[in-house]
Amino acid sequence: MTGKARVALVTGASSGIGRAVALKLQEAGYDVALFARRAAELQKTADQAKAGGGRFLVVPGDVTDEADVKAAFDKIRQSFGRLDLLFNNAGTFAQGMPLDELALDDWRRVVDVNLTGPFLCAREAIRMMKTQEPKGGRIINNGSISAHVPRPLSAPYTATKHAITGLTKSISLDGRADNIVCSQIDIGNAATDFTAKMASGILQADGSTKIEPRMDVSHVADAVAYIANLPLDANVQFMTLMATAMPYVGRG
Repeated sequence: MTGKARVALVTGASSGIGRAVALKLQEAGYDVALFARRAAELQKTADQAKAGGGRFLVVPGDVTDEADVKAAFDKIRQSFGRLDLLFNNAGTFAQGMPLDELALDDWRRVVDVNLTGPFLCAREAIRMMKTQEPKGGRIINNGSISAHVPRPLSAPYTATKHAITGLTKSISLDGRADNIVCSQIDIGNAATDFTAKMASGILQADGSTKIEPRMDVSHVADAVAYIANLPLDANVQFMTLMATAMPYVGRG
């Protein structure tokens, strides 16, 4: 690998955390495949490439579609020849409501994006990492504070984020023989469109509505880059990165 750029795939790279991480990695010299459904927004990410950094590859597709995922990895193989990092970032949520009012279609949509999507991407990444030379690579899963404690009325999102922890541990164990490392970063209140409502007030466990502090998304990009740049014989298994004053310790 001497003299060659490392290669990363970022899902959900069309906005928010995914865009920030993709730009950070590209600036650091990674060749980065950008994967999400919105091709125009992916191109906006690619248009922000820093001079002297790595290359961007725009790969529109849906993480819940097996054929789209396989096609994305085929394009990465054809364009870059290998994969060193997968950042499983794409995610969604359902409208907050009591569990007994939740539609099955809404439950399945969140499970498909937040759990099945990371599984499909991790499966293809592992297949590539096991057979490339040199063997191995790193997978970083975007968990959430909700992988530990729920927000009110968030059963689908919370259940999938708890499940991501199990997926992370399983990949970590099963990947050892092939030098495949897996981490999980649990992010709380990064300032993106996804958390915009926190700036005006969000439902709390006691039934009140309160404004919550948020942190700049650049801190998330820095943290992911730190994990990504570790040698494969070292790993941050779990990292919690959050706005300092957000309600987490004591939440519930």
